[in-house]
Amino acid sequence: MERRRFSREFKVEAVRLVRERGVSVAQAGRDLDVHENVLRKWVKEFGSDPAQAFPGQPTRDSRRATTSSL
Repeated sequence: MERRRFSREFKVEAVRLVRERGVSVAQAGRDLDVHENVLRKWVKEFGSDPAQAFPGQPTRDSRRATTSSL
């Protein structure tokens, strides 16, 4: 099983659910199908330096495009 990868935009929106909308990490994780520990890591990473959080992450769509073209 290949590790899932998420775009920076997806991560930022997930963090916003928790920080700005007040959704619990557990509930946001269930809603987004992301383990709550992963989501907690994203919140921590984003909180330390939002401008530098999640650099150079490939998007799920671009990964699918490269996989499907093989």
